[in-house]
Amino acid sequence: MDTAESTTTVYKKNSKLKQSFINFFTDLYKINQFILRFFKEAFLPPFELKEVVRQCFEVGVRSFTLISVTGFIVGVIFTKQSRPSLSEFGAQSWLPSLVSIAIMRALAPLVTALIASGKVGSSIGAELGSMRVTEQIDAMEVSGTKPFKFLVCTRVLATTLTIPILSTYTALIAILGGYLNVSQNEGTSWSTFIQQVFEPLTFVDFVASLVKSIVFGFTIGIVGCYQGYNSTKGTEGVGKAANGAVVTAMFLVFIEEIIIVQITSWFR
Repeated sequence: MDTAESTTTVYKKNSKLKQSFINFFTDLYKINQFILRFFKEAFLPPFELKEVVRQCFEVGVRSFTLISVTGFIVGVIFTKQSRPSLSEFGAQSWLPSLVSIAIMRALAPLVTALIASGKVGSSIGAELGSMRVTEQIDAMEVSGTKPFKFLVCTRVLATTLTIPILSTYTALIAILGGYLNVSQNEGTSWSTFIQQVFEPLTFVDFVASLVKSIVFGFTIGIVGCYQGYNSTKGTEGVGKAANGAVVTAMFLVFIEEIIIVQITSWFR
């Protein structure tokens, strides 16, 4: 009897493990099909330019205040935390260069993407999830419109276009915060600070920062849309879509950060 029960338990565990693998590859297939559908429909007429502009406003302008405050705090805190370490070696003059390298290469794109994942990604997931569970998307399909192009393509294009702009703005605000801290403690002039900021930066740094921002923006948009567009189970599904959009987007952003840093290091 014990042998039969243990055999049954092992069989159930193996079945659950097998089902988990099947579900994983099924989800991976659905995600790939979703991404391919985006590239297939996004660049074919009719183009929903008005909706793209409206979504750019929602993604960019609505996040403007939060991005400004966060970027300024990042610049001030990083500068303040870096000064003691440089002071031990008498290298305070290197502080502007250190701040610019850290902000342009990593902090600005990453901080912007994480904020957008929490604010924009969850908003997209919840909005599309709510439309799915209330059958608004089904109604659009029945009426002959193209809900995928209007709802998904416009939002993904908006995040892909807007996140690089927000990232550049974050870098400028963070550098401004660093300047205020350096000026207060070292008495460095604005012209001297700016010269030292741009001196160590190379073309590769600017390109890498731009590429990161574009990839992060696309990831945030596609993940949020996928979670919301395929949500189920009523209001519970809306919450899961919003939460899944945030968690998945943040995880992928970190993975992409590692990959892009490794690739760009080959060109330096």
